[in-house]
Parts: sequence; C-alpha cells; structure tokens
Amino acid sequence: SVNIVAFGNERDVFSEDSQQSSLMWSYLRRSALISDIDSSSAADSVRNPVTAEYQACVFGNVRLVVHDCPVWDIFDSDWYTSRSLIGGADIIVIKYSVNDKTSFQELKDSYVPMIKKALHHCSVPVIISAVGARKNVPCTCPLCTSDRRSCVTPSEGAQLAKELGATYLELHALNDFYIQKYFGGVLEYFMIQSLNQKSSEKMKKKKKTQKCHRVQPPQLEQPEKMPILKGEASHYDSDLHNLLFCCQCADVAFYSEDSSTVVEAHKVILCSVSHVFMLLFNVKSPTDIHDPSILRTAQSLFMVEAGAALPAPRGVPLCSAPARVRVKDSAFCSCLSDVLHFIYSGAYQWERLEEDIKKKLKDSEKIEHVLEKVKCILKTPGKLSSLRDSRSHQIKRLYSTSLRLFFNTPVLADVIFTIQGATVPAHRAVLVARCEVMAAMFNGNYLEANSILVPVYGVSKDTFLSFLEYLYTDSCCPASILQAMSLLICAEMYQVMRLQHICELYIITQLQSMPSRELASTSLSIVSLLKKAKFHNSDCLSTWLLHFIATNYLIFSQKPEFQDLSVEERNFVEMHRWPSNMYLKQLAEYRNYIHSQKCHCTVM
Repeated sequence: SVNIVAFGNERDVFSEDSQQSSLMWSYLRRSALISDIDSSSAADSVRNPVTAEYQACVFGNVRLVVHDCPVWDIFDSDWYTSRSLIGGADIIVIKYSVNDKTSFQELKDSYVPMIKKALHHCSVPVIISAVGARKNVPCTCPLCTSDRRSCVTPSEGAQLAKELGATYLELHALNDFYIQKYFGGVLEYFMIQSLNQKSSEKMKKKKKTQKCHRVQPPQLEQPEKMPILKGEASHYDSDLHNLLFCCQCADVAFYSEDSSTVVEAHKVILCSVSHVFMLLFNVKSPTDIHDPSILRTAQSLFMVEAGAALPAPRGVPLCSAPARVRVKDSAFCSCLSDVLHFIYSGAYQWERLEEDIKKKLKDSEKIEHVLEKVKCILKTPGKLSSLRDSRSHQIKRLYSTSLRLFFNTPVLADVIFTIQGATVPAHRAVLVARCEVMAAMFNGNYLEANSILVPVYGVSKDTFLSFLEYLYTDSCCPASILQAMSLLICAEMYQVMRLQHICELYIITQLQSMPSRELASTSLSIVSLLKKAKFHNSDCLSTWLLHFIATNYLIFSQKPEFQDLSVEERNFVEMHRWPSNMYLKQLAEYRNYIHSQKCHCTVM
C-alpha cells in the first residue's frame, strides 16, 4: 500500500466557486491509473472539511490511502494525530493558493518548522504544489514592492521547497494537463519509488529468516497489542455557544432605543473577537488601536449608559453588576441576537449568519448594512475589511487564539483564585462554559457564587495555570510525564474529561518513545503512575500501564517498585508477560542442545 498525506488549502480566495474540487480529489478522479475509488470518502470530505480520507487502487491492485488536511489547525489542536499522519506517510504533499499570501506566510513561519522537525529522522519525499493562476503578476523591478503582497511568487515557492528538500510544482489550473501529466507524473514516480523500497526491505527480511536452516531456536512471539486510546473530539465552540443560551454570569446587557429588547452577553467573549468591544468596555483606548474606523463603529453603534447597572444575575458577585449598553442602530439591534450567536459559535459561520439576517430583514439595503457593520466589528486594526476576509475558512481560528489574550490577566476578571500564596485572575464566563464543576460552584448555593476570592487546594499553582490555559485555549502542552499526570489529576478533580484524555495520550506517547536502556535507568516510577491512574479513575491509562509493565517484564521485574504491585496486578503481569516463561524455558533447552551437539549456531 501507499499512504499519501496532503496538507494545506489550495482554494483560490478570489474565486467565487466555493465548491471547487481539491487537488487530491481531482487527481483521483482524473488519473487513468486510479481505480476502485471509495465513493463514501468524497461525501465525508464535504461534511467534514477539516480532514478527509480517500481510498482507491493504483497500478492495478496496490492500495492507495490519501489523507487530505486542508486546515493547518490540526497541528495546533491535535498534535498527536498530525504526528501520526506524518509518521505513517510514504509521500507528503503541501499545497497552497498562489493568491493567498497571508496563508502562505503563516505556513512558512508556523508550520514548516514543525514539519521539518517531524521529518528529521526519516526520508519521506515532499511535493510542494503552488495552485492557481496569479490574479496580478508581480513587478520584476527590484525597487517595486507595491504589488508583492497579494500573491506568492515562484521564487518564494522555490525557496520554501529548498528549505524542505522538496519537489516544487506550479499548477496554474486543475485541468487534465496539470493534474494527470504534470502533478500525476511526479506523484506516480514517488509511488513507484516507495513500492520498490518496500519490496526491497521485504526481500531482505525474507532472506534473513532463511539463513539458519539447521535446528531452529524457539520462535519469540510478538507481545500482546496494548489498548489503543482514542482522542475525544473538541467541544470548545459548542461550550461557548451554550453559554449564550443559558446566560450564566452575564456582565453586559444590550438595549434597543425604546428599551423593549434586552440581550445579555459576556464582555470577555465579545472582546476576544472584536476591537470594537475592547474599546467599548475600556480594555483598550483609542490610542492603543490606531484605527479611526473602529472608533467610528463603536460610537455609531453603541453607547454605554453610566450609572445604570442592572442587579447582578446568578453567578456574578454583587460588586460586578452587568453594564447597560444601548444599541443606536435599529436594524442592527433587530439582528443582534443572530450576531451574538455567530460570535459565540466561533465567529466563522459567516454563510449561516447571512441566511439568518436575510430571513429577519427583507430589505436588501438593510441586510447589506447589517452585514457591513458585523465586518466592521470583526475588523483587525490597520487591515481592510472585505467579503473574502469573512469567509468561514479565513476566520476559523478567532476563538482559541484571541481568548488567550485574557488568560491569567486581571483585565475584565471577575474572580481571583488564591493558591500557594499566589493569586490567579480569571473570568467566570469562560470557567462556567468550559467546566461543569465550576458552573455548579459559581451558580449554586456555595460561598464561591458571591465571592471574588476563591481558594484552591490539592494542586500546585503551575498545574492549575495549565488547567486554566486549557479552558481558555482548548490546548495544552505538558513539559514532562509528571506534569501531565498532575494535570490529569486536576482534570479529574474538575471533571474535564477531554483534558484527562489528552494527558493520558501524552503519557502513553512519551513512554512508547522511550528506549529500553532509558526505561531501565529512569528514576520515573511507572508503578507509581499506575497507582495514581487507578486512584483518579483513569481506567484507560491504568490498563495501558499494566500492559506496558507486562510487555517490558524483564526491565520492570528487576526494579524495587515491582514489589509494590498488588496481588491482582502481579497476576495480570505474570499472565501477560513478555517474553513468556514458556519461551524462556524453550530457549534454555535449545541452548543446552546446541552445547551438547558441540555445533555452532548461526543465530545464537
């Protein structure tokens, strides 16, 4: 079989065709060497644009598996899956649109170093495909730089290929010539190279097993397969979206001009996606933003009413009552609930927002007016606001990157945790949305519901900060196995199951990559990890650790910690140990036979 992994989005941001086929799918459909394409995989790619898997046959009966990942976020949100994809790839394809300079720069600065690091110990061929016809050809004058920001030049693509040691291709269109003869020819050449290499390795292994044809030693079976842990899908966007429905810990209320409409929201969520709200709630001053259009948008749409605070709702301390904000624009006010749903669901479902506003407003001028106001609210200082900047695939990453701005900062904070003599500011809205235990703590009949200072016991400050960082950003990067175990314990204490699974996967990955010599000399107690995993209800990790100890029986049986295993655990390890007692007995008998025959064994 041949495994191909493709990264990047080759769709033209200037094109009006939102249903444009991807490069890999176009190749599978057009190539004469491809047959038996799994039709269900194409439907899956439409429903899930983040990643798609295609299966087909090439060269007659060779199985071809293609993983197409058009969104680079997989390296940020799911490093375990991205590392596994690169590790199992026979060929890697990196693709980008020549008319999307911003995405290319992000690829070059953020993701190419990750790919180079992952490919450091293996020689996998890489193809870089620059897709599309440039809309405006850059000036060749070395002094002219006015038009070089809009598209990616061939020299920039060639330089990127040189850094990765890759093959660089310019595909001006996804037609038969560029797909079949140009891109397909290079891809099929690397397929043949991969198949030849695999065939050569298989023949070497077969010859090696046939060398000893005298008395064969006992066959050592492979150890039992360890349980496979599957990562849990992220529910980050849905957590924050549900916060708008329940309106817990709301600290701002929007009113119409006649005070007939009231919509509650949360400052930290609004400020995480918009500089207009940052300006409105004094997170930033006009001198910090340096963009008069954002100031005009804030002044034309909203007015904060001084001294008109509402009674504090449930979950908000009495000293931090919600602010009243009057919406000056009547058309925008009538669609404010739809705009808030758009923001709380991740601020990337632009097409759905357009449909909701069109259902509510029948006047095309008012529809365009409200949509333009939303673009102004989402505007980044110093950049032009355009329709293509509002497309879903362009602004998908607003949430997890911008909420990080409010992590461990007193800005808009309405709760302060005290831990180990230090203070950690936080925001109740984020905590309630992301953690059910904290939602009950801040909204039930507990002291914390009306307190600013909340003490934390049982975890260290660093561990609790890592826990809060996950709640704010939906990602975590433990520095060591022990830190991951501490974070797992904290996640179990607050019942955040996905974080617990992430820590389990990190621990397993680190232990699997540890060489036997390092495993024998390490001071890390695997049995202690096993005890903690069992105590904190991490059944998947505890089961895996038992199998890990049994698989490395000869190493762990010599360690003092082995005696700390319970009777039940010891019985399990002895039953599943590798190598087994039977094999060691057969090996001893074989050695005695060889010695008695006084013959030399080519294997031993």
